[in-house]
Amino acid sequence: MESQPHRTPRNYGDYMDKRLFTYINWSLLACLFLLYLIGVGNLYSASGTRLETGLAVNSFYQRQLIWGLCGIICMLLAMVFDYRQLRNLAWPFFLVTIFFLLLVPIAGKSVYGAKRWISLGFMSLQPSEMAKLSVLILAARLLARDSRPLGWKDFCAILSVGLLPCTLILMQPDLGTTLLVLLILGGMILFHGLKGYVLKTCLLAIPCVATFMWFVGMHDYQRQRILTFLDPSNDPRGTGYHIIQSRIAIGSGELWGKGFGEGTQSQLRFLPERHSDFAVAVFGEEWGFVGCVALVTLFCLFLLSIFSTAIQAKDRFGSMLVVGVFFYFFWQIFINMGMVIGLMPVVGIPLPFISYGGSATVVNFTLLGIVLNVSMRRFMFKG
Repeated sequence: MESQPHRTPRNYGDYMDKRLFTYINWSLLACLFLLYLIGVGNLYSASGTRLETGLAVNSFYQRQLIWGLCGIICMLLAMVFDYRQLRNLAWPFFLVTIFFLLLVPIAGKSVYGAKRWISLGFMSLQPSEMAKLSVLILAARLLARDSRPLGWKDFCAILSVGLLPCTLILMQPDLGTTLLVLLILGGMILFHGLKGYVLKTCLLAIPCVATFMWFVGMHDYQRQRILTFLDPSNDPRGTGYHIIQSRIAIGSGELWGKGFGEGTQSQLRFLPERHSDFAVAVFGEEWGFVGCVALVTLFCLFLLSIFSTAIQAKDRFGSMLVVGVFFYFFWQIFINMGMVIGLMPVVGIPLPFISYGGSATVVNFTLLGIVLNVSMRRFMFKG
């Protein structure tokens, strides 16, 4: 008997069709949970349980497990509704994000001299993480309106969507997140396409923007980080300490590594920020070159699974959503791994699922829930 073609859902509420689950991107799910489990194990080792005791130290991996559970719930919620509804939520979510970013200087709490979190009593909210998600969704909506390359009017309108939250994030100050939001938006715009004269002008403007950021948009310690990146030995006990210790940790792992929980740089606490920005240095010391190659390969498969979903999406909005998620993860992976081996400046961008982070973990899972949502519905309609 000839099989019946898949029907178009009658309305947005038609999301419980059992056939949807046959189209889940299983390779993406497998990569996701492998990376998350590797990250939890790495945090357990980075906590130095053999040398230190106390909840403040040993609870990093425990809290990551809790945040992961919250993230999985958010991922499932992001999968069950028709993702086209996000078109209607894009502007309200963006405005709520701006409200929280404006609230940070007033009611935010300071950590290491920066105001980036709002205390909710039982948890802390980082509005800059919301900004990544809201800019991505709103940009996808705007870019999906027309398939033609962007002219100046449309390009400036979409660029302003990112510049407003980026200005507020830069004031916290948080250069890493500011850079990431702009890179995500830039990747989505390039994937969509620009008219030739717009692209040429943007390329010519990059040196001017970089000069302005250097003299006006950056704090002294941020400029020092870039100078240290060029030559860490200029300040080996100050801003160059992170990169030097990270190189030592990764290099000492050699081919096969020192073994789980046996890394001296992390266990003896020479390696700073070993739970967050430099978590992959702990992994490199314990699992060596072979382990790092395996981790990079897993991340490549992870990104490939996301990109394949973007190509297979049956409507422009879904495709642009997934492209935004692809660049969200690509730039974090690229910058963090380059940072820990000294090929990129230290800008405070974590490695997805490997670095500790509550808000980031929930956002990571939620974004992948959106990707799985698009994957599940790729044969249900055309638009």
